[in-house]
Amino acid sequence: MKDMVEIEVILDEHYVDPRVTIRTRANTPQVENIIIAIENVSNSDYPQIAAMKDSSLVFISQRDIVRVYTHGRSVVLQTENDEYILKGSLSGIEDALNRTRFLRISQSEIINIYKVRHFDFNLTGTIGVEFDCGIKTWASRSRIRDIKELLIENSITRV
Repeated sequence: MKDMVEIEVILDEHYVDPRVTIRTRANTPQVENIIIAIENVSNSDYPQIAAMKDSSLVFISQRDIVRVYTHGRSVVLQTENDEYILKGSLSGIEDALNRTRFLRISQSEIINIYKVRHFDFNLTGTIGVEFDCGIKTWASRSRIRDIKELLIENSITRV
């Protein structure tokens, strides 16, 4: 792999906001650094999420979130490596999340669609969801239309 990155800028009046696509053979540290650099300079309106781990307050980048779900009376934020407890309701967290990246798939769960390996539409009544990190969950039947619309209409390009 070259140390230099090939950059191509295409001006297209159909895009209001810039869209970045990275094409590469594998997700390497260099690719991760490019993504972080772009996010850091893009003045994102999507803040980090404050969460509790043991007795510590930590801030989680929305990019690192795999899913947010309710477990009993708690709201849990899950990354690829850990789980954190959030204060507030699932609806409150949903309002803070980037709507182009996150999708509510059931009454009790919101997922990061950029972390999804695949959706299994073959199951009766629900949609199976498997994440890149191996976590599996289910979407409710009532959310099937929302999922399909997001996937088809927005032509999701994974980052």
